[in-house]
Amino acid sequence: MTTRREFLKLAAMGGFSLFLPFKIDLSRLSTRALAAAIATLPPTAIPQFVTPLVIPPAMPRTSKIKQKAAKNIDYYEIAVRQFQQQILPAGMPATTVWSYGSVNHPGTFNYPAFTIEAKYNKQVRVKWINDLKDPAGNFLPHLLTNTVDQTLHWANPPGGPGGTDMSGMDAAPYNGPVPIVTHVHGAHTHEESDGYAEAWFLPAANDIPAGYATGGSFYGTFAAKAAPATGAWEPGTSVFDYPNNQRATTLWYHDHSLGMTRLNVYAGPAGFYLLRGGPADAVVDSATGLRAVLPGPAPALGDPAGMNYFEIPIVIQDRSFNDDGSLFYPDNRAFFEGLDKSQLQIPFIPDATCDGGVSDISPIWNPEFFGNTIVVNGNTWPYLNVEAKRYRFRFLNGCNSRFLILRNDAGLPFHQIGAEGGFLPAPVELNELLIAPAERADVIMDFGALAPGTVVTLLNLAPDEPFGGGLPDVDFAPADPNTTGLVMQFIVGPALTPDPSTPIDQLVLPAHVPLPAPTAPIRMLSLNELDSNTVKISVAEDGSIFEDCLSSEPFGPREAHLGIAVVDADTGMIMPMPMEWMHAITENPAIGATEIWEIHNFTADAHPIHIHQVQFEVVERVDMNGNVRGPELWESGLKDTVIAYPAEITRVKATFDLPGLYVWHCHIVEHEDNEMMRPFFVGPMP
Repeated sequence: MTTRREFLKLAAMGGFSLFLPFKIDLSRLSTRALAAAIATLPPTAIPQFVTPLVIPPAMPRTSKIKQKAAKNIDYYEIAVRQFQQQILPAGMPATTVWSYGSVNHPGTFNYPAFTIEAKYNKQVRVKWINDLKDPAGNFLPHLLTNTVDQTLHWANPPGGPGGTDMSGMDAAPYNGPVPIVTHVHGAHTHEESDGYAEAWFLPAANDIPAGYATGGSFYGTFAAKAAPATGAWEPGTSVFDYPNNQRATTLWYHDHSLGMTRLNVYAGPAGFYLLRGGPADAVVDSATGLRAVLPGPAPALGDPAGMNYFEIPIVIQDRSFNDDGSLFYPDNRAFFEGLDKSQLQIPFIPDATCDGGVSDISPIWNPEFFGNTIVVNGNTWPYLNVEAKRYRFRFLNGCNSRFLILRNDAGLPFHQIGAEGGFLPAPVELNELLIAPAERADVIMDFGALAPGTVVTLLNLAPDEPFGGGLPDVDFAPADPNTTGLVMQFIVGPALTPDPSTPIDQLVLPAHVPLPAPTAPIRMLSLNELDSNTVKISVAEDGSIFEDCLSSEPFGPREAHLGIAVVDADTGMIMPMPMEWMHAITENPAIGATEIWEIHNFTADAHPIHIHQVQFEVVERVDMNGNVRGPELWESGLKDTVIAYPAEITRVKATFDLPGLYVWHCHIVEHEDNEMMRPFFVGPMP
């Protein structure tokens, strides 16, 4: 991994062949988590390891599908609702959250959501319902009060049918009806079911303000395309189909509304989607030649209470809380700068700057967010009683911005058997797991050699700030060892029955079938960070930041951008061309084309890059000195999210076999919500 320290040193020496035309804001290297003190509940006031881990049950299906021609489809009706849940330990206040649940089974609403269990080649159809309404049927404003920034390129329902999905100039926070659209992350599905960011829809509430658009720019287009199969979409709903014709793997579902993903997901709506079966799910025991037994069972429909599970999905998130139990999320840009709101004395959109222009700094949006507590499966710092056996954990980093480096204090190895695209070619033994936001790691941990009563603490060593690569204690300060450096505990008990699972060294995982050779030229892309073009600043002795026309120091970063990379004809250097969401599509693979996407990172941070529709191969990375290295061992299968390190080129290969409109983006969702997302189109452009 390229470290931030190495990048800055070599860039200063001119040792990097990529041209870096944008200033690197060194102030971003400081710890942003310190600003989380604004939340009124200190993390040290929350008892740790006193709450048992919640294991999400399987999501129940709707009892009867309405479409007669779809009797063999697993059909769900799943809504997003607001409710209270005990996230903090018992005796502390409950927390109001949003999440998904089955409308036919009221007791299923939970944060995180119940798990959708899917079967290979058996279609799943979901009627997604925006039910963010009060008991009287009126819309609920956003749970995170005053956080929706209308100056971003966002869903923008107040713009009306002709002005949705556009940036605004209103600096006031939006507190109207909330758009949602659900994306099953990693699913191989058609454009109308992918959860396109401009296909959002409002709840069918009684009091939608006059003139508001009730759906995004592509909602009607996709509804019409889906109608022959799904029927007409009712107001406040969409109906998506998932063919499940991909390798068995760990997927997850979450909101994907334009310019609001960071806020909607932080409020709670996310859950696992586990795809099982098919040839890529056949694991063999090398000792017998028969099908191997992986640790299990996992939660299934109809399970009796008190079942003991040995396959457990685990989503790790960071959150901050107020002393009344409510979620804390910043409602102004000062949070990111580590300042009090009164100290940040610069003009914001739409204020004029001293040069007569209009500011390009959004007043509410923050470039990243780091919470001061760790939440696992919906509870702060839980524990899990385990038997002295092998367990299969499907880890998901569900944080907004935080990378995770997981270790444990017992020195137990992690045996990773899968990633986003299913099983790896062979198990990989690791002492730590690096998991970027949205990445998954399918892991076996063996507690069999530990004595009953042993307590194993899962640790996080990644920083409380943007991650640039490297090693903890060498290249960055690890997370606070008393709070965000702790994840959960495993308390080992005796094995009540013999362990039926196959020993790890006997597992033969399904072979990886390489993707075809590229059929198109390499596509050169860029990750960029732009400073403000309009606000110039000075810093007073008291630390306050204020406008100063005489200063030449830009205020930054304004936002992160995706774009293309081009070779300068005069110098031969690779140059970035940052682009915005609204710009014309530049990525247009042919139907069935296999392409290598070459991602040049011109920023000081690592970015988890997610490409919709496809599962790709990580081909290689090239550092600033031209050194080439292959994928990490845990990247040797298929993936849908890859870490692009600073000052490196990351190459991935994918086959684009479904026509239509999709997106690729950074999965630091604060970045995604402000221009670090771009559409791409497969096939002839309409």
